[in-house]
Amino acid sequence: MFNSRGRLSSPWSRRKRKHALSPQEWRNLFSSDGKLRGGGLKFLRKVRSAGVDPRVRAEVWPFLLGVYDLSTSREERQVLRTQNRKQYEKLRRQCRRILKHGANNIALKEASETSSYGGCGSFREYVDSPDSDDVVSARESLSSEERSPFLDYTDPCSALSEEDAGSVQASDPNSPALDTGSSDSDSSEDPEVSNTFRFVETRAENDPGMLLREDSTLSRTEVQPKLHNNEDFATWQRIIRLDAIRANGDWVTQSPTQAAVSDERARRFAEFVGLKDYDDLEPSKIFHAARLVAILEAYALYDPEIGYCQGMSDLLSPIITVIAEDHEAFWCFVGFMKKARHNFRLDEVGIRRQLNTVSKIIKCKDSHLYRHLEKLRAEDCFFVYRMVVVLFRRELTFEQTVCLWEVMWADQAAIRAGIGKSAWSRIRLRAPPTDDLLLYAIAASVLQRRKQIIEKYSSMDEILRECNSMAGHLDVWKLLDDAHNLVVTLHDKIKSPF
Repeated sequence: MFNSRGRLSSPWSRRKRKHALSPQEWRNLFSSDGKLRGGGLKFLRKVRSAGVDPRVRAEVWPFLLGVYDLSTSREERQVLRTQNRKQYEKLRRQCRRILKHGANNIALKEASETSSYGGCGSFREYVDSPDSDDVVSARESLSSEERSPFLDYTDPCSALSEEDAGSVQASDPNSPALDTGSSDSDSSEDPEVSNTFRFVETRAENDPGMLLREDSTLSRTEVQPKLHNNEDFATWQRIIRLDAIRANGDWVTQSPTQAAVSDERARRFAEFVGLKDYDDLEPSKIFHAARLVAILEAYALYDPEIGYCQGMSDLLSPIITVIAEDHEAFWCFVGFMKKARHNFRLDEVGIRRQLNTVSKIIKCKDSHLYRHLEKLRAEDCFFVYRMVVVLFRRELTFEQTVCLWEVMWADQAAIRAGIGKSAWSRIRLRAPPTDDLLLYAIAASVLQRRKQIIEKYSSMDEILRECNSMAGHLDVWKLLDDAHNLVVTLHDKIKSPF
């Protein structure tokens, strides 16, 4: 029977599961120069088996999401962190220029009457960058804000008090993972993004755009920019703001510092990013929505082929809850989207491939259930569409979501690091890492309900309602345990969709 664990040695088994990676264990994983011992294998094994303690998630996630290579030293990460901060700040400056010169889209409309985004007309001059061909091809990015006034998140009009600054420190400054000194802010070079967040207009400058340097761990996804008109930009701007306002508030209890943000600071930041219709929201939710807008706009410029699509805010929300600094949250999101971006292509090729993989897993594991789905013309598994697009975000609580994602990211990090089957067998884990753990988990959630589906449901709509009703009723570790069993049995038979 599917739910039986049999003799399989599962890294997610309840009887074997230990406590999550603790702060002490995290510190002990590093050598004196700040490198993960053993190439990160022990680290990934621990996360894969039990997840991460909330107290160190902000330090651990950049490793899981590829912002930092597992082999980097503390000094190398500090250099990369500085580079990443500068790149993010430049993206935000580009967002601000677009809004400023757009004059609430009036100037953009006039520009579109005389030139297209793909030409050499006035819109490129607004961006004022040698990479503007790439920048202006984003589907959306109109903002009036530079950096979030949080964690160094200072008030836009005044510096944080020492008390406030101390209260929003994201992690232990003596962490082996990263020395969070002030040297990376470069505030003296760029007053526009300094810790005091003054209203200072920077001079026009040549800006290398959104591309990371070649030595960066997280190189930009290879995409071919698509050029869009100003109506597209306005549309994506509007959707980002609507989605940000409607963001789920279940994160509040997970981030007491952000939840305690003052009303004045939250509203000031909201004005910077052009947020509207937030009067009925609590300060913490206003601030959260403003951070979503800032980072999603920057991402739309970074990855113009995708721009912004509904659902991306669901993926970013947990990240900005855990990662206090916007530039670090941005690059974690970029790492996340290297895999998830396929979910947001307009042609939906990525979604169809993943649904096809879920269908294959069900077919290989349970032919009886699959034949029933065929009778209902539901063998394409469209009823799990939402689970694929937002990675179970709507079906799981905040804590369950990040637990699943951490295990999934650990598998993906192992693959990036070249840790293959032989390495896993040496540490007595039978299931090799897979890029598609999410798809196995989705298939497992359907297989857990095979009896109801076969005996009670006679249409795909009924199955869809059943899947949507899973929210709040899933055991994430049981789900991962069952997904593991599927990986052990089927990973050689199921071809990855990417």
